[in-house]
Amino acid sequence: MRVVLGSDHAGLRLKQVVAVHLEQAGHEIVDVGTHTADSVDYPDFGAAVGRAVVGGQGTLGIAFCGSGIGIGIAANKVPGVRAATAHDVTSARMARLHNDANVLCLGERFTGEQVALDSVDAFLSTPFEGGRHARRVEKIAALEE
Repeated sequence: MRVVLGSDHAGLRLKQVVAVHLEQAGHEIVDVGTHTADSVDYPDFGAAVGRAVVGGQGTLGIAFCGSGIGIGIAANKVPGVRAATAHDVTSARMARLHNDANVLCLGERFTGEQVALDSVDAFLSTPFEGGRHARRVEKIAALEE
């Protein structure tokens, strides 16, 4: 699977850990930045992840900042993005299963490395359940019109 990664400076270290994990698992990475610890603005990178996913550069995206909240808000401004901030495996899995989330957002300051890796694995391996949830996802998409 091709996975789009992006972070601000506060999520850079966790993004790097996840990138290595994904590459070792055989996934292709598209890294839209940032690439240094210099201070940058999370909206730029949340939008970059969202645009790359919607534009077909990757199947799913993962965005990182200090909390996972701000970058998720920014990503959700891109039409077609359903970004979900997760703090554990269950919330990451449910974001895919029930919400068909296409961008996972993680906070480096709130999420330990192993929990982040397990959450990423759950997010990438969980299919959308559809059914009653499809109607709800359609209503979310309609809000963009």
